[in-house]
Amino acid sequence: MTHVTGTTGTLVLAGTPIGDVADAPPRLAAELETADIVAAEDTRRLRRLTQALGIHTTGRVVSYFEGNESARTPELVEELTGGARVLLVTDAGMPSVSDPGYRLVAAAVEKDIKVTAVPGPSAVLTALALSALPVDRFCFEGFLPRKAGERLGRLREVADERRTMVFFEAPHRLDDTLAAMAEVFGADRRAAVCRELTKTYEEVKRGPLGELAVWAAEGVRGEITVVVEGAAESGPEELDAAELVRRVRVREEAGERRKEAIAAVAADAGLPKREVFDAVVAAKNAARNAPEEGKGLA
Repeated sequence: MTHVTGTTGTLVLAGTPIGDVADAPPRLAAELETADIVAAEDTRRLRRLTQALGIHTTGRVVSYFEGNESARTPELVEELTGGARVLLVTDAGMPSVSDPGYRLVAAAVEKDIKVTAVPGPSAVLTALALSALPVDRFCFEGFLPRKAGERLGRLREVADERRTMVFFEAPHRLDDTLAAMAEVFGADRRAAVCRELTKTYEEVKRGPLGELAVWAAEGVRGEITVVVEGAAESGPEELDAAELVRRVRVREEAGERRKEAIAAVAADAGLPKREVFDAVVAAKNAARNAPEEGKGLA
């Protein structure tokens, strides 16, 4: 391989097809053919990809997966420092997104090595677009913990998340995960299960979490991405006049001036200050007209 002396190399993150090989971005073939080093999550799958694309790699091919990521990162950084162009590919989708890559990117950036990307297919964005759920704001939660208790704990952490959420899940755990989501988020929360995206048997199942959990109990196969609607934004509390007056009284007894108490109660309830003020005045007048029933707000 030929390195330019005195010049640092470039780390290239390349997206690979998540199903249909025809989705491979045009630049991917060129990068595979010309990179000094190709770091692949699975070298056998890389070989199948290059065969499907009708190309050959000319650089050195090395494995880069979860089991050797920590050990191989310094080796690749050394090659990058020496001027190599290193191409990082995973089995499917973009490197570093629930796949190896983050450690290498962080290490390269720390050494002021250029990092660029060949944009490609993404199960996250594909599922989000197909879900028919809001896409203006979303978050990616990756894989949930395998153990039931830890999984419930993680779901409770995002129970009030208002953005649309995207999860990855293994097919044999999908029914348990959807049941846990229905328990924590509510059985009526909308969701979409996206299976085998871009492949021959692609399927998108949409519906309430409760119904999807029942459907998944029959068994589901393939690569799974789950998209879940965010929590509904809670509106102003609906409080009657008596409750508004009670809250003002509590604040007054705690030492707040009436004007401040009324403003605070109005803000908490999402109401105009005038509405709370009128409730207090009405309670005060009622107390004066019927003293035997209690003083109320004097």
